[in-house]
Order: sequence, then C-alpha cells, then structure tokens
Amino acid sequence: MKRIEKEKRIVGLMMRIYCRGRHQAGKEALCDECAALLAYAQSRLERCPNFPDKTSCRRCTIHCYSPEHRRAIKEVMRYAGPRMLFRHPIIALKHLLQ
Repeated sequence: MKRIEKEKRIVGLMMRIYCRGRHQAGKEALCDECAALLAYAQSRLERCPNFPDKTSCRRCTIHCYSPEHRRAIKEVMRYAGPRMLFRHPIIALKHLLQ
C-alpha cells in the first residue's frame, strides 16, 4: 500500500472514531459534517506538494488546510489519536513510528 493510501486510511479511521464518539454516528457511517471534512482532508493529501518526503502536517512549512478546516482536523486528531491506540493499536504504533 502506498504511503498516501495509508495516510488516507488513518484519517478515515480517526474520523470514524471522532464522529461515533462526538456525533453518535453509526459504526461505519459518518455524519454530513464529518464526511465533508474527511473528503477535504483526503483531497488535501492528494495535492500535498511534499508528499514523497512528507512529515506530519503539524511540522510542515506549507499549510494546505484553510484555518477553519485546520481547527476542525486538530480537534479530530486530539480526540481520536489516543483512542486509536485501543481500537487500532498496530496501525497507531506504525503511524507514530513514521
């Protein structure tokens, strides 16, 4: 699996954890707001100019996200990040080691 596909998968997993916990969405379904944020995040990943050598977005010199989306994705990461260790431990550990 290519790195961009892994990043998209991780964002999707985190978004599902967040939406299920905050918006009481179904196990696989996302609310409209979270689905739109996920689509935005995935489109930004596809257009990332630094992708082959990409570090985390937090350390990037170019910010691809608009300020509103950046705040929203930070909230998702803060909520879902710690929960990833319990729901998807291997994926979370691999992601942390990258």
